[in-house]
Amino acid sequence: MIDRLQIEGVGMTSRRTRARLVDRLRRHGIRDERVLQAMMEVPRHLFVDEALASRAYEDTPLPIGHGQTISQPWVVARMTELLLQAGEVNRVLEVGTGCGYQTAVLSVLVNQVWSVERIGALLEQARERFRLLRLANVHLRHGDGYAGWPEEAPFDAILVAAAPEEVPPALLEQLRVGGRLVIPVGAQGGQQLMVYDRTAKGVSATTCDYVSFVPLIGGTR
Repeated sequence: MIDRLQIEGVGMTSRRTRARLVDRLRRHGIRDERVLQAMMEVPRHLFVDEALASRAYEDTPLPIGHGQTISQPWVVARMTELLLQAGEVNRVLEVGTGCGYQTAVLSVLVNQVWSVERIGALLEQARERFRLLRLANVHLRHGDGYAGWPEEAPFDAILVAAAPEEVPPALLEQLRVGGRLVIPVGAQGGQQLMVYDRTAKGVSATTCDYVSFVPLIGGTR
């Protein structure tokens, strides 16, 4: 059982260390105070291997096994900020649960999060973390992220934590009118963070940043 001291952290995982990370995020352009507060509250050190906990509040991606990474905190904050700019966001689909850190940040900010992960072992680890942190508004599925979660559509927003070379049509179809998709797109070495807004007239695209993500892969394992 995770106790309160583990959640609060000590030393390199303390709230003071977390606050320094939030200050760096603010200096690097994150403006939404709701996002900054969520980054302060969610204990990133619980989402990495214990051996890496002392590095959890560095602004860098870290390995989580199975060829995957926990995203750089600035990227998590930036994608979350872009997602919230869509307006009223209550129902969110996340593609790529991974270790569950981005999911947990979203869970603090929106009413319900549906999250799909293709690697079963990672999903079970994330499920246990959510249980111990008592996150009751997260719904998980072991599945192919390219397919989304059509039974729960439409969503107010969709966030994708891995990069396809082209946007999966199923994800755009699962957005409500007025909804927003935040997704890295492109081959490794040339990925762009994109925002797609679905309107009554169609879909508009905006390029936001250059990023580096693991590729979005179909199927499950």
